[in-house]
Amino acid sequence: MKTVLTGIKPTGKPHFGNYVGVIKPTLKLASDSSDNARTLVFIANYHALNQERDPMKIRDNTYGIAATFLAFGLNPDEVIFYRQSEVPEIFELATILSNLVPKGLMNRSHAYKSAVDRNRQLCEGKDVAENGMDLDAGINMGLYNYPVLMAADILLFQSTTVPVGKDQTQHIEVARDIAGMFNHVYGETLTIPESFIVEDTAEVLGLDGRKMSKSYGNTIPVFEDREVVEKLIMKIKTDSRRPEECKDPEESTVFQLYKEFAEPNKIDEMRHAFQNGEMGHGDSKKLLIEAVNDVLEEPRHNYQELISNRKLIDGFLLSGAENARSIACQTMLNVREYIGV
Repeated sequence: MKTVLTGIKPTGKPHFGNYVGVIKPTLKLASDSSDNARTLVFIANYHALNQERDPMKIRDNTYGIAATFLAFGLNPDEVIFYRQSEVPEIFELATILSNLVPKGLMNRSHAYKSAVDRNRQLCEGKDVAENGMDLDAGINMGLYNYPVLMAADILLFQSTTVPVGKDQTQHIEVARDIAGMFNHVYGETLTIPESFIVEDTAEVLGLDGRKMSKSYGNTIPVFEDREVVEKLIMKIKTDSRRPEECKDPEESTVFQLYKEFAEPNKIDEMRHAFQNGEMGHGDSKKLLIEAVNDVLEEPRHNYQELISNRKLIDGFLLSGAENARSIACQTMLNVREYIGV
């Protein structure tokens, strides 16, 4: 069976990058599901622990992510929608897989290498040992083992397809490697997953022109007050070209976002206006605001109703966790038999 799996960490308010890169593709894949396919969507609240230590924020952000997916039309009767923490088999499989994974593979993880590189820059020109510095300073085992837990998230459900951004393909490669290791040692048990990248939406730019990311502080929250969203859109960084000057729409953050919210004919109109020097950045931002408000009007209303009814959200997530565990338990029966426990 084709099994599509995707997850999102509850580390802040959902923003336009999450909507474009995760929510929209997930909803499309879910709508394309058939009797021979299933879609799993999970909130990775244990993954969030290596960044967030405030339990209230973890809890609130988890409900926020759940309400966002539901507000945009995720149907929990058609999709298996669950909290990571409510499927204990994930963590059992992660423990088992950890005994197969070479430390060297984890050393090459992008997240770990980036953290080490940051520490190396701080230590540059200094004697690390003499000054009591450590290239692993501030790096916890949650971050180091992140790829193993992600592999367990994926492999437990025999996932065949995992939608990811270009910067996350390494995680799927690691999951594939780990599944291959297990199958080589114990026998063909775990499905080798494939990554799925939506090329046009692989990277969403933020207010400052860099990748939209909470760590850069350049995001536009999806369900912030309408006035706040409009002000943030007007702050999007643009070049100094005048309205009558020709512009490359593909270099415009405004246009890249507009493509995700506007109708196809409107997108073509903005593209033509940019290329022919018929539109300034101010006017393009106003059109983006209009398109965003059209798309978000109903989801905003749905979100407010959902976020104020956590028991309803809990019901959806607990039901999803039961369905997820029915798959997980079968996988673990096979895994335990193969490893001899």
